[in-house]
Amino acid sequence: MFVAVVTGSNKGIGLAIVRALCKQFEGDVYLTARDLGRGEEAVKILTSEGLKPKFQQLDITDVSSITSAAAFFRETYGGVDILVNNAGIAFKRKSETLHPQTLFNIYCFPGRVVNVSSFMGSLALNLCSEEFQQRFRSEDITEDELVGLMERFVEKTKTGEHKKDGWPELVYGVSKTGLTTLSMILARRLSKERPHDNVANAPFAPLGAGPGWVRTDMAGDKAPKSPDEGAVIPVYLALLPPGATEPHGCFVTEKGDSAVVKSFTLKLGLRELS
Repeated sequence: MFVAVVTGSNKGIGLAIVRALCKQFEGDVYLTARDLGRGEEAVKILTSEGLKPKFQQLDITDVSSITSAAAFFRETYGGVDILVNNAGIAFKRKSETLHPQTLFNIYCFPGRVVNVSSFMGSLALNLCSEEFQQRFRSEDITEDELVGLMERFVEKTKTGEHKKDGWPELVYGVSKTGLTTLSMILARRLSKERPHDNVANAPFAPLGAGPGWVRTDMAGDKAPKSPDEGAVIPVYLALLPPGATEPHGCFVTEKGDSAVVKSFTLKLGLRELS
């Protein structure tokens, strides 16, 4: 049995992604949420629409919750075929807390990964110092270096020294810069470690999906897109056919009628993939 898991999916884009996967994916689809009650209510909504989602409690900021969920999927399914990492948070005001580990700790499952990122990551990157821009865009940046950069941002933000250190006033944006960079790091590593993946052995393809400005609690009610419209790109990437080699390690923002995907990397060079 195939299985797909969507983090942070009790509302907004995450709920819309689960809805679409329930209609299109041939396997079990798990809605996850850190709050048990809200998760179960979301499942009821989709069940009333004739869909059959399953539920697993998962808080991506809690290591024990992640470990428990990983064990469940490993024991029940042998792993996860599709992981859509949608869970996130936007600070509406100054906050002393940011958990950089949320960018890294969900990769405990094998399978295709789609990270729901944002154009705010590119905006934040352009507002960083030249030194930081160079490292985030580097082809040789490692996971350890990336973690170090994110932790540096957190520490400098706590003391109010982040602007002087070369960081912008965009906590959410910097988190998405890190998320998109992580996708690219993992994609490069896969290309080296598993260069001969084929149709029979579908590659783990870390992708950054840019759903656009969507009407959610996080983005507000003035956004032009509905959650269902915002789910189109993440779902498209999640359901790429086995053996697909492109797009891979990209930040994807648009899917055209001719199945041409427009994407851009952190080098901010627009390119088309056919």
